[in-house]
Amino acid sequence: MKTPVVLLAEDLAPATVDALGPGVEVRRCAGQDRAALLAAVAEADALLVRSATRVDAEVFAAAPRLRIVARAGVGLDNVDVQAATRAGVTVVNAPTANIVTAAELACGLIISTARNIPQANGALKAGEWQRGKYVGVELAGKTLGVVGLGRIGRLVAERMSAFGMRVVAHDAHVRDQQAARVPAALVSLDELLERADFITVHLPRTPETIGLIGEEELRRVKRSVRIINAARGGIVDEEALATALREGRVAGAGLDVFAVEPCTDSPLFALDNVVVTPHLGASTTEAQDKAGIAVAGAVRRVLAGDLVPEAVNVRGGGVTEEVGLLLPLAENLGRIFGALADDRTPVALHVEVRGEITRHDVSVLELAALKGVVTGLTDRAVTLVNAPLIARERVPAVHFTTGSECAPHGDLVTVRGTFADGTAVGVSGTTAGSGHVQKLAGVGEYEIDLDITDHMLFLQYKDMPGMVGTIGRILGEAGVNIAAMQVARDTEGGEAAVALTVDNVVPAAVVGSISEAIGASSAHFVDLTV
Repeated sequence: MKTPVVLLAEDLAPATVDALGPGVEVRRCAGQDRAALLAAVAEADALLVRSATRVDAEVFAAAPRLRIVARAGVGLDNVDVQAATRAGVTVVNAPTANIVTAAELACGLIISTARNIPQANGALKAGEWQRGKYVGVELAGKTLGVVGLGRIGRLVAERMSAFGMRVVAHDAHVRDQQAARVPAALVSLDELLERADFITVHLPRTPETIGLIGEEELRRVKRSVRIINAARGGIVDEEALATALREGRVAGAGLDVFAVEPCTDSPLFALDNVVVTPHLGASTTEAQDKAGIAVAGAVRRVLAGDLVPEAVNVRGGGVTEEVGLLLPLAENLGRIFGALADDRTPVALHVEVRGEITRHDVSVLELAALKGVVTGLTDRAVTLVNAPLIARERVPAVHFTTGSECAPHGDLVTVRGTFADGTAVGVSGTTAGSGHVQKLAGVGEYEIDLDITDHMLFLQYKDMPGMVGTIGRILGEAGVNIAAMQVARDTEGGEAAVALTVDNVVPAAVVGSISEAIGASSAHFVDLTV
């Protein structure tokens, strides 16, 4: 097996490479060099980036082996998650790695704008002793307005309340009971703008948040207000802010992020009452180590073939050990369904999970079953990431149901589909024993109790003497050994079904010979190794 290639497109903490461990080939390229990135990613199984590398549809098209993109940080502005999902590529980030670091920088900008620390530092180093020029304001007793009460916003509220600041907050997605755990009073954005002496922004950059603090909002604030943005560029309108600062409608600002980055030229840079830093929110040794180690762990799991439920483009919930044991079963049932369906596309597809296992979140089992089903319906590479997307592109109706009632077999997974001609195909399975052996529990209307193995043969025919012997004889003449067999029928002399596990591949010609000899109404060989 070829050693997986992990491509580092930006400088990452040494701890990242250490955390990747042995068994991978680490390569590097300059992610901002488009030609170099596209050339290097062609052989990559994993791609690690920070914020400077643009990972879009062009990159995914150039990377047929790519299985995961890992952003060693919080935001994903530079990764096209939808394009990744279409390509079946897992996308992960490190949403909690730098929250303390980012909160501390925001607090630093608040203090710096209050006390003019960077300006005074620059002046003194230039040989100027100007105590009177850099008179600041106290934080104690002032009101801090926190826009966005997520992880980082809450940390800033907690830390700045220790300075004696009163904290008000606005977040459309936070309820009063959630805010009660933070030393902040929830208010409308208009009220926050009118009351705050300092405003700090902690929101993601989305179409809804771009320009949230713009010209109109900056006309509602106190003239003494200082505005901090260490979240994402563009949430505070930089041109409107520069105008308000020049006109004296805003007393100061501290910015770590900009609408376009890298940013080396801005009207804000010419203003003495502005403190700026070059997107340093995550730039501490501790944060970079934590981010690198977190995403390296996800890379290892994906390269090992494991699901990463915390991936941003995986719909399944967390995977407990009990649920994880059913993942291969669900996928194999989907593949068996596809074979029994003769690669026809159903008009409706149902995935059901029954039993005590549903005490857990079992939504990931739907992904596994859908992966098995659509693998036979498309030439695209299918993963747990894009299986739901492909299924819904091809099947008009996809349903997932669960129920706690226990079947005779215990936990039961069923994949069932109906077709345009009114026919239906269904297959059920479970696991058994300490080894969690995968077992068929039913095929169509027939109860079947048989281990699921790599090579299986399914036949339906009219029940009459000699059928099983004929099947065995033809397989024997073809050199195919039967490992196990289960026969089921609706009534004596009615329809019968047989499922067999065999030791090797049954050629299509042999399947055809058996079908003709017994007058089979259906005959399917399933090879789960391909």
